[in-house]
Amino acid sequence: MLEQGQDNALLRFALGSAFLKYGKYAEAAVHLARAVEFDPGYSAAWKLYGKALQQQDKKAAAIDVYLQGIKAAESQGDIQAAKEMRVFVKRLQRQ
Repeated sequence: MLEQGQDNALLRFALGSAFLKYGKYAEAAVHLARAVEFDPGYSAAWKLYGKALQQQDKKAAAIDVYLQGIKAAESQGDIQAAKEMRVFVKRLQRQ
């Protein structure tokens, strides 16, 4: 689909999610970063993006992404996603 020029947030989220599932964290992060560029309010993409960075031991970057994700989630009324990302940030800050 990308080769055909059908690039969008949902496609990038799906690709990032698939790469994450198979432990390809760097590739996942690339696609998830693109997903949130397409749609800055996409809280699920922010959450997975943070997870992909966290799995690469990029603690500071993951915290930054989660904090941006919290803002995005709150702006969309996605309280559960914001709450989950707050927990992830607290855990990372304690490490």
